[in-house]
Amino acid sequence: MQSLDVQIPVDGHPMPSYLARPDGDGPFPAVIVLQEIFGVNREVRRIAELFAGAGYAALAINYYHRTHPDLNEPYTPEGLQQGFAAAGKISRETLRADVAASIAYLEAQPFVRKGKIATIGFCFGGTVAFITATLPGLSAAIPFYGGHIANGLPNGEPEGLVDVKDIRVPMLLFFGGKDDYITPEMVKRIDEALTGAGKEHEVVVYPDVGHAFFRESSNALNQKEVDDAWKRVQAFLKKHLS
Repeated sequence: MQSLDVQIPVDGHPMPSYLARPDGDGPFPAVIVLQEIFGVNREVRRIAELFAGAGYAALAINYYHRTHPDLNEPYTPEGLQQGFAAAGKISRETLRADVAASIAYLEAQPFVRKGKIATIGFCFGGTVAFITATLPGLSAAIPFYGGHIANGLPNGEPEGLVDVKDIRVPMLLFFGGKDDYITPEMVKRIDEALTGAGKEHEVVVYPDVGHAFFRESSNALNQKEVDDAWKRVQAFLKKHLS
């Protein structure tokens, strides 16, 4: 595996990102990893490396780069507060610009298989995966427990579901049945909205886990669900990126 920090130009400004990919020339399908609300931290890099180990070029982008380029908060109430403050400074427009620039960057790399790019996002990044699934150039999107899909964005913009008719790609969504932030009613509304709009999707709910169950610090308690989710993710990406 190879990994390095890269800068991706977005509207004339550099977006710090972390690239992990398999050894060799490829070309490899690619995954854009969308960070939790806490920043591009060790956990986000772990996810990128997990995908690289599975044969994907993984690009973890810092969509806070305009206002909080160095954000890396701990998983504490204070860290969550700082993360929400940063999330309140971004918008649909900036998020779509960042993901579109990431798609263009990956498409320009000789080791990336053209036209085979997906997004995967966790926590707030799950919401980002949902609202950027409207962009051309993607083949699939995987939101994990996106708390603002069925709830207003931190900056005051409407919930992600207002974009449902514009979604372009198949979607695999994961939720925990004991999530303190995302209620069963919200999950049902997400599923029904995607179904009503005729969008190809699957909603997976694990009844016995809470928010952020895929995070490494939670794995010991949720290993069965983590293993099942990872198998589903790999099968979904194989179907849509092969």
